[in-house]
Amino acid sequence: MKTLLLNPPSFPKFDGGASSRWPATREITSYWYPVWLAYPAGLIKTSRLLDAPPHGVSPEETINIAKDYDFVVLYTSTPGFKNDVRLAEMIRDASPETKIAFVGPHVTVQPERTLRTSSTIDFVTRKEIDYSVAEFASGKKLEEIAGISFRKNGEIVHNPDRPAIQDLDGLPFVTKIYKRDLDITKYNVPFLLHPYIAFYTSRGCPALCTFCLWPQTTSGHQWRTRSSDNVAAEVAQARELFPEMKEIFFDDDTFAWGKKRTIDLCEKLKPLKATWSCTSRVHTDYETLKAMKEAGCRLLIAGFESSDPTILKNIKKGATVEQALAFMKNCKRSGIVVHGDFIIGLPGETQETIRRTIDFAEQLDCETIQVSIAHSYPGTEFDEYLKMHGYFTDDAMIDEQGHQLPAFEYPGLSRKEIVEAAEYFYGRYYFRPRIIFRIVRRAMFNGAERRRLYREAREYLQLRARRKKFVRSQACA
Repeated sequence: MKTLLLNPPSFPKFDGGASSRWPATREITSYWYPVWLAYPAGLIKTSRLLDAPPHGVSPEETINIAKDYDFVVLYTSTPGFKNDVRLAEMIRDASPETKIAFVGPHVTVQPERTLRTSSTIDFVTRKEIDYSVAEFASGKKLEEIAGISFRKNGEIVHNPDRPAIQDLDGLPFVTKIYKRDLDITKYNVPFLLHPYIAFYTSRGCPALCTFCLWPQTTSGHQWRTRSSDNVAAEVAQARELFPEMKEIFFDDDTFAWGKKRTIDLCEKLKPLKATWSCTSRVHTDYETLKAMKEAGCRLLIAGFESSDPTILKNIKKGATVEQALAFMKNCKRSGIVVHGDFIIGLPGETQETIRRTIDFAEQLDCETIQVSIAHSYPGTEFDEYLKMHGYFTDDAMIDEQGHQLPAFEYPGLSRKEIVEAAEYFYGRYYFRPRIIFRIVRRAMFNGAERRRLYREAREYLQLRARRKKFVRSQACA
């Protein structure tokens, strides 16, 4: 069956779909690879991976492309779901025989609600999608496919769950699909070298963070790994297929979870002399960081979230402020830079905890940071917490362009104050002389970097203006 794997144009410049770690439009335009769609694309011979947002493919163009396919697999998200349903209905109107499946965390946890939303959706794939959609594309009947939900005789049928994939080495290399279907120069993340490519070396995360979408809905808490030889082989292939590539990003939920496996993998990567970045928790010790640096690791994404011990306990972070400080000290000692993630509005947040977290971020002094507004997604403990305490408001979770807005507030901390705090956090961190000097130094002798920084600064200032407008509207409400 001729199959289109689609990351749809939910909003202009939207990157909250396939494999985006935070399902919303970013403060600065960032495009992550649609890794979750790339694996089944590799399993289906007559397939195409269409990543519409970074390639500037409009809804109208998407509908026209979909006409040539028997089966469309659409990766949706909570912010983009309504727009994605409308797009699917237009695809069906243009091509009535086309079969359409919806996949992704949003429909994984709400399969029945999804199927009742629109008759256009033929079935939903729950959790890992790789083999479920590949089996349908090969002609297997819906009744025989594990891990899907569909309609039959007016009823919703939920087939048994498909066990989590254990043999990750059995999956195809996504780099071949990137070469076939994508333009890697279209993918840009501010803190990664450009151009870059991304793929997984493992799936699942044993950590229990209450807000984290992927382990709670899709990849699970069981940590499953590819063999070191298998990962090294794909890195070697990526360097051959993309000589212009500056960096590989290992997009695992948590790359450096197991010390022994991480060091073993570094031994296999070291001879390849590739530059790479990855995710890490603050538990990673100096010996592991040193091995990673020697194997080509340049940058780590680390989720610090907050400096308040109560908040860290509330979100089941499983990490302490002391561990975070030691981790940053060891990263600097080993020569690895850090992109730090912080979240405003987690359970227990107050104006005082926000001030302390900003001070903490300055003490850590990460190379770059991201300050996200907390948002709960269906299927997460955080979502259940907000429901249980009645903290949700009737407000929209996103603006008209897909940027996140808080759809909740706490006693003593309003929506307006959460948005103001996120903006203040960014301004306080980045408008320090040492950070300005760091940015200017990076751009001074690199024309491409200068152009990128100019574009990112312009986009951020535009978003800042929109958020100020939101704050004013809340003050008048």
